[in-house]
Amino acid sequence: MGSGAGERGWAERRPVLFPFLLSLFCPALSEQIRYRIPEEMPEGSVVGNLAKDLGLSVHELPSRQLRISSEKPYFTVNAKSGELLVSGRLDREQICGKKPACALEFEAVAENPLNFYHVSVDIEDINDHTPKFTQTSFELQISESTVPGTRFILEAAEDADIGLNSLRIYKLSLSPSFSLINKEKQDGSKYPELALEKRLDREQQSYHRLVLTAMDGGDPPLSGTTELRIQVTDANDNPPVFNQDMYRVSLPENVPPGTTVLQVSATDQDEGINSEITYSFYRTGQVFSLNSKSGEITTLRMLDFEEIKEYSIVVEARDGGGLAAQCTVEINIQDENDNSPEITFHSLVEMILENAAPGTLIALIKIYDQDSGENGEVNCRLEGEVPFQIISSSKNSYKLVIDGTLDREQTPEYNVTITATDRGKPPLSASKSVTLIITDINDKAPVFLQASYMVHVMENNPPGASIAQVSASDPDLGPNGRVSYSIVASDLEPRALASYVSVSAQSGVVFAQRAFDHEQLRAFELTVQARDQGSPALSANVSLRVLVGDRNDNAPRVLYPALGPDGSALFDTVPRAAQPGYLVTKVVAVDADSGHNAWLSYHVLQASEPGLFSLGLRTGEVRTARALGDRDAARQRLLVAVRDGGQPPLSATATLHLVFADSLQEVLPDVSDRPEPSDPQAELQFYLVVALALISVLFLLAVILAVALRLRRSPSPAAWGCFQPGLCVKSGPVVPPNYNEGTLPYSYNLSVAQTGKTEFNFLKCNEQLSSGQDILLCSDSSGALFPLCNSSESTYHPETQMAI
Repeated sequence: MGSGAGERGWAERRPVLFPFLLSLFCPALSEQIRYRIPEEMPEGSVVGNLAKDLGLSVHELPSRQLRISSEKPYFTVNAKSGELLVSGRLDREQICGKKPACALEFEAVAENPLNFYHVSVDIEDINDHTPKFTQTSFELQISESTVPGTRFILEAAEDADIGLNSLRIYKLSLSPSFSLINKEKQDGSKYPELALEKRLDREQQSYHRLVLTAMDGGDPPLSGTTELRIQVTDANDNPPVFNQDMYRVSLPENVPPGTTVLQVSATDQDEGINSEITYSFYRTGQVFSLNSKSGEITTLRMLDFEEIKEYSIVVEARDGGGLAAQCTVEINIQDENDNSPEITFHSLVEMILENAAPGTLIALIKIYDQDSGENGEVNCRLEGEVPFQIISSSKNSYKLVIDGTLDREQTPEYNVTITATDRGKPPLSASKSVTLIITDINDKAPVFLQASYMVHVMENNPPGASIAQVSASDPDLGPNGRVSYSIVASDLEPRALASYVSVSAQSGVVFAQRAFDHEQLRAFELTVQARDQGSPALSANVSLRVLVGDRNDNAPRVLYPALGPDGSALFDTVPRAAQPGYLVTKVVAVDADSGHNAWLSYHVLQASEPGLFSLGLRTGEVRTARALGDRDAARQRLLVAVRDGGQPPLSATATLHLVFADSLQEVLPDVSDRPEPSDPQAELQFYLVVALALISVLFLLAVILAVALRLRRSPSPAAWGCFQPGLCVKSGPVVPPNYNEGTLPYSYNLSVAQTGKTEFNFLKCNEQLSSGQDILLCSDSSGALFPLCNSSESTYHPETQMAI
């Protein structure tokens, strides 16, 4: 049976091999002609004008008898026009499978004279296959005790297309309990994983139906769907746990059926039936078998490396309680190859100047492989990104040359690894490393650690203090890397620069030469240069910006309200009908400081009516807090303090004079006559003195009235003798000024009598005093005054005498 198959294979290949053998000996054989067409072109479609591309004219075609020699009749030649036509179905997936490149190669035969021409037609993929799942639906059991975040590997869809038209993404119908994660294998294929977002509750919902969609990257994209039927099982404490989430194994392609691939193992911490684990393939295959008890995977048939290079299998372990775990087994199929290449270096130069030009020869390399055929054909390459290149010199001989710019400061040495790989399947390779030392030249300028510097210095700093340090590095060696610093430019005046800052040439420390004042100089910029000691010297500059920070050394200054030109205080008018919230005025203040030190707040220290106005804490706006009452004074005074936000805070005060009036004319006369106290403390003292004076006057008045009432009620007429009508002073009447305009409750006219005796002598007046008339006061030699009683008797009684 095997020999018969071999004979048929030879019979099928003979038409192909015969022209191929002829082409080896035919000197007229030309270069290969290549076409590119999409798959599934209809029969009769023109691929190209083969005769024209071969240089044959239409008149030569009948005699040259141009035709196609191919194993399968995919193409034919039009005998009249010489066009290459499609003669069969071109299904790229059927012809080439998953290969990234698909080409149909055949020979075009022309007679008279006999020539063979190699023709290759590249078949491009179109999006003619939709992603497909092996089942329209599949079941999945998940325990309700499964913690959120657990993932489950789902069945992957198959798409026969390649490249952009292949399967690209999986999508899951919306579900609050599940989400989908797209994963990618090492070979680039995609597969989905179902992630549990929140804990399941079988009592609430025991079954979930979701739609899994697989989409390719075509334009327009094609998609396929399958239904996920998720059954929520009752709680089981511990699910099985695999020893590995991913098993990887390599297997030669020539192993016989029944060969053990590997053994997966899972454990379950439960006891009894819940700890009994059963292994199964998540998706049934025909290549491998799985022992459900031991987890051993074996081959079912011969493996073919050219057919499938890698297998990815999902193995599920399920305990007796229904909990399951999954793992992935990736099996790489290896081809056979025996001997690795051998690498030998000759004439190696280990010390290289960093300014060596590209193309400079570094070493000669010899490579030898004991294998023959493709397994002995060797390709040589460099590992990693290195500025070197390997150039083929002769068979198995190579040159190692410089292929880029060398930089000792960036890479002082290179560990060059040369890998030789044969063309066996799978290829074998060998590597050999050599260390190349790069010697230094002065090709690097100093580099500052920062692109620019910015330092903050508080004002009023002590002179001579260190405020910053700039640092530059030079990767060169010796004097080429020794750096000194200097200030080469500044936005300050050149003559004033030295009085502000200086820099240490060795350390790069910048010193302040004076105390800075934030209000005078808030910032200045320096250009510091770092210069190495190479020949010629290289240098670099960096900008250093010095920001002078603020201290709270300036009190707020009130701009409004301000004094008038004549030194008098200004006033603001408020309509009498102003409603609560009416904006009366605004205290405006500034602070020469900045930041929190200039963050002003406004506070009321004193107010004529405390509840009549409100003051904005940050705005300084004075607004009416309520409407003007009948008992409120028309003139109001507010003493406002303005504080800054410094620590400790500084403040200033402002006095607001507010007048309730509907027009300016109503208030001008009153305001012009009203004295303005210059100092709140002096005004307060003035009010205290006035109050004490009023209290004293009232007390004296009360004493006088009390004495007068007591004398009036007295039964002795002598006490009132001097107050009889018509009494006058003997030496002549003395009439003092009239006090009718005073603050006393009655009007009094005073008469003064002088005597040297202990008795009072009065002149009698013609008129008798009545209630409401003036009272005469008599005076003795000492000048004391006594009230005159309204009585007909003038007898003196010593016990009733009282001095006022």
